Amino acid sequence: MKIIDKLAWIEIENKSILSTRSLGKQRYYIPGGKREEGENDEQALCREIWEELSVELDVPTLKFVGTFEAQADSHPDGVLVKMTCYMANYKGTLKECSEIEDFRWLKYADKDKISEVDKLIFDFLKEQDLID
Repeated sequence: MKIIDKLAWIEIENKSILSTRSLGKQRYYIPGGKREEGENDEQALCREIWEELSVELDVPTLKFVGTFEAQADSHPDGVLVKMTCYMANYKGTLKECSEIEDFRWLKYADKDKISEVDKLIFDFLKEQDLID
């Protein structure tokens, strides 16, 4: 079994969660990505969010939310994605960069637009009454 190790930034506003869609993709994903060699969670997440959305995470406010695992989208059965999630304040104005074509504030009812691992995260956030 193969595991894809990823990090995600959970940003909630008005009980909606920030989600991004990459160029040429159909599904939305919670922003973040894979770490590069030698990076810790903080370094990788800050770099990925800067590259994708052009905002700077406020490192002292980073708060671990949870780790979620599910079948990886567009990979053979048995390839899992492990998503380690954090919340943090940010500085700057959100804008699409790099491979990001679009971002949206999604509600729980938008689960049909997201990946399997993100569905687990949406369920968790709904149970915590953080999203509608």
